[in-house]
Amino acid sequence: MTVDSAVCHGRPCIRGMRYPVELIVDLLASGMTSQEVLADYPDLELDDVLVALEFAANVTRTRSVSPISAA
Repeated sequence: MTVDSAVCHGRPCIRGMRYPVELIVDLLASGMTSQEVLADYPDLELDDVLVALEFAANVTRTRSVSPISAA
């Protein structure tokens, strides 16, 4: 994962590419499997998906969150 102010407005991205970590986490949260994400984004590798999940886990450990109501 990289953060570069010249890429995606400084949002955390996968290996400097224009794939924000947020996109990968959103895809997984929507129900896609890692293999489906990789099939749709052939530039990515399994380690990229795992790094996105690791980043999301770290963010939830270090920031307070407000509960959201279930739909």
